[in-house]
Amino acid sequence: MYRTVFLKNSITIIFLMLLMGCKTSKQKLLPFYNTPDFTPLFFKTDFEVKDKVTHTISDFSFTDQNNKNITQKNIEGKIHVANFFFTSCGSICPAMMKNMKLVNIAFANDSNVVILSYSVTPWIDSVAKLKRYATNMDFDKPNWHLVTGSKASIYTLARTSYFAEEDLGFSRDSTNFLHTEHFLLIDKDKHIRGIYNGTLQLEAEQMIADIKMLREE
Repeated sequence: MYRTVFLKNSITIIFLMLLMGCKTSKQKLLPFYNTPDFTPLFFKTDFEVKDKVTHTISDFSFTDQNNKNITQKNIEGKIHVANFFFTSCGSICPAMMKNMKLVNIAFANDSNVVILSYSVTPWIDSVAKLKRYATNMDFDKPNWHLVTGSKASIYTLARTSYFAEEDLGFSRDSTNFLHTEHFLLIDKDKHIRGIYNGTLQLEAEQMIADIKMLREE
């Protein structure tokens, strides 16, 4: 009888270990991006991620349309999406912001998904101007922050943290005007997990699907 109980317990322990092993080695469905050339990296475990993914979004401090200070603390432990625009833009920005609105609608009730839209003409886009723009365009939502601040700080963050212009932008400094259609998807650990053409609705819809996958990790 003792041998039977021991055997059953051993089988149970082995089964639980196998289950834990399967959970630990679960494939990360979305790639990680560690460099400005956006070479995708795929990993199976959190250990691999911690060991090999060195790039994260740097600390920052800006002001949103509601005159609220927005820092890295606002995205701690949350998924966030970033894009770069300006209120007087008549080319790619209207399409980008229209598509970003779809993202906002999809996660309107999820406080763990944040949108950061950085003005690339912060010397023009004051807090008051961003507020009027957000109100007129119906972008003034709790988890959608249209931010302004120091030009150098925004441009440096865009190019060296978000790789907003990929490898071409990485070598540019704050004297070169920043104009990009990219949406960047960042996970709760501030790793870049996706890049999308924000002018295309199909790409915005793909990002929405990817955010849902990230929430399950």
